[in-house]
Amino acid sequence: MIKLHSLGFPKIGKNREWKKAIESYWSGNISLEKLEKLGKELRLNNWQLQNNSGLDYVPVGDFNYYDHILNASLTLGVIPSRFSSIDRKNITLDDMFLMARGRSARGIEESASEMTKWFDTNYHYIVPEFTKNQKFELSFSSLFDEVAEAHKAGFKAKPVFIGPVSYLWLGKVKGDDFDKLSLLKPLLNVYQEILSKLLAQGVEWIELDEPILSMELDENWQEAIKDAYSAFNESGAGKNILLANYFDKLGENRDLAISLPVGGLHLDLIKGKSDFSYVEQKLAKDKILSAGIVDGGNIWINDIAASVEMLRGAYLRRGQNLWLAPSCSLLHVPVDATLEEKMDSDVKSWLAFSVQKLAELNQIRLGLIDGKGEEFINILKERQEILSVKQASMKVINQQVRGKVAGLDESDYKRKSSFAKRRIQQKDNLNLPLFPTTTIGSFPQTAQIRKYRRLYKSSQMSLVEYENKIKEEIDKVIQKQLKIGLDVLVHGEPERNDMVEYFGEQMAGFAFSTYGWVQSYGSRCVKPPIIYGDISRPNEITIKWSAYAKSKLDANKIVKGMLTGPITMLRWSFVRDDLTQREVALQLALAIKEETLDLEKAGIQIIQIDEPAFREGMPLKNSEWKDYFDWAVGAFQVASSGVRDETQIHTHMCYSEFNDIMDAIAKMDADVISIEASRSGFELIGGLQNFKYPNDIGPGVYDIHSPNVPSTKEMVDLLKKASQLIDHEKLWVNPDCGLKTRNWPEVEKSLENMVQAAKTMRELC
Repeated sequence: MIKLHSLGFPKIGKNREWKKAIESYWSGNISLEKLEKLGKELRLNNWQLQNNSGLDYVPVGDFNYYDHILNASLTLGVIPSRFSSIDRKNITLDDMFLMARGRSARGIEESASEMTKWFDTNYHYIVPEFTKNQKFELSFSSLFDEVAEAHKAGFKAKPVFIGPVSYLWLGKVKGDDFDKLSLLKPLLNVYQEILSKLLAQGVEWIELDEPILSMELDENWQEAIKDAYSAFNESGAGKNILLANYFDKLGENRDLAISLPVGGLHLDLIKGKSDFSYVEQKLAKDKILSAGIVDGGNIWINDIAASVEMLRGAYLRRGQNLWLAPSCSLLHVPVDATLEEKMDSDVKSWLAFSVQKLAELNQIRLGLIDGKGEEFINILKERQEILSVKQASMKVINQQVRGKVAGLDESDYKRKSSFAKRRIQQKDNLNLPLFPTTTIGSFPQTAQIRKYRRLYKSSQMSLVEYENKIKEEIDKVIQKQLKIGLDVLVHGEPERNDMVEYFGEQMAGFAFSTYGWVQSYGSRCVKPPIIYGDISRPNEITIKWSAYAKSKLDANKIVKGMLTGPITMLRWSFVRDDLTQREVALQLALAIKEETLDLEKAGIQIIQIDEPAFREGMPLKNSEWKDYFDWAVGAFQVASSGVRDETQIHTHMCYSEFNDIMDAIAKMDADVISIEASRSGFELIGGLQNFKYPNDIGPGVYDIHSPNVPSTKEMVDLLKKASQLIDHEKLWVNPDCGLKTRNWPEVEKSLENMVQAAKTMRELC
């Protein structure tokens, strides 16, 4: 019998119960014991749901209270020395939150651990920190506790844990420079201990994830993978390891993966389909081949007939040694599409969330085992009818939009003048001081603002009443910014639910879910829009609110218009699978360009087009970067290049590694880029200086994802560091991200300190 399994299931619950419980604990409304009880209930519910869906093994280790890589760091004893309050023999959830957020419920504060994007997804992981004499020791028992919990409840557990080489790859060296791979041998000692304990608990399979096998690895990293899995094999654990790769094809690592002495190999057959035939033929027939045949990263239904056809030969050759699974963890998709009662019925029929994807695995298995049976024939007929309707739907195709994309020419991809010329005009036009201060755009989304939105959406508040409330919120934000002394103001975005969802709601080609939540970072969950058709902008989106904010200011004060860029709109949505990402990005760029030009007509002198997902969209293989940069940079240029020289274009990027792509960022030709820097210790600045970034830059001087309020001195020290490497006339002063998730008292105090830091720097210069 073909076995079914999963690489992970969404931990947040159907209605974000996980998020609500954690935030209730942070705010002091529930106890730690209550939080842990709720966590256990969610785990049991998830296992039961997956078991009921026909999985032969349920994943254990995919549940955590913040991030799975942070869990791994605690398990392995990788705890930076600044967190000296943590007792390695008695690690608690408070310790986890201290490392992740910089604050624990016990009132302890420390610099939070760095956070960055998980490969090419919008999920953020907490970056491990390694020192030259790093010690590893088994220090956190959650994985073993949860295996015991699953077994006690009657489930067959398959522990899931990050592989040792990928774990090293994901971490950063701190202090003295050294080769991370020198840590492999002591790290493997702890991994051996983990494997031994899990096998002693009676598990049959242990999934070790090595997603770096999707990357172009040099010989040293390839050898490290060989050494690691040879060591596991020598200890007797190799035959119980299912090695999982996902997010792309193995490519040049195919032979390496095939040769490893493990019991099974998982392939991503959505993004790595080209590997399948080669690996299936070369992989020993007594090894498990896990086929990631259902898309774990997107929400479209599976072409069941095509999947069965693809796997048929492998099943005939391998029989029960062929397993079926989603391509990657279902962490990246919502829980259950049947909850969506308000969505267009056609669009809903095209969707498969986590629960539906598990059902698809059963359908594919049935097709392989009994493809001519009546049950499967009926399944196939229903699926083909849905796919045919989608392909022919007028909801999907807009020839006018496609004609605009086809009509783009060279002039659409560049500003009228060089940055040097633009900068002179902008300086005269804006009349800003040295070290101009601003924010990234959003201010706290208070409970009152969310209440107004709920009342309006439920028709308990009229449009006029709602818009008046939004204007009142903008009035408050403007007055707070004037009091604080910011140089470039924003309207605060009280009308926006999410930086992507808000824009998508007002464009054609998008659909929206009610329960389509996924985790982004920590307790932050987002509800990605669904791009199902060609995209256009029927009406103005932001003009009314930016113009209103401008009307509340004297002529000498500046308000910044806030837009979301085409690559971020693309990457933070569930994107249609019948067009290339380039085509979708250009459709988005043209819609955003219309909004940019209308903001300029409304007298907005600075327009920010945020692209925090720019790096996230990069292919995992370096050899494919150039093609991506060509169209991704081009999409931003189309969105931003139609304005006059004196109009200043800003962009914002955050929580990714940028130093190796500064050339591409420079080609975007934004007049000012604000970029996350504080949580990573301003290491970005060195890269900017080495690259000689040509335009102006605002390195984030404080970490908004921590509740800690930074001092003026801390920010002055960072600005001094920046001004030693970059011309101080090019430097802006701003937080590292939007302030939507923070509360007003900490925001006001932090910004007051930030403005004072800028004043101090002006005096020093």
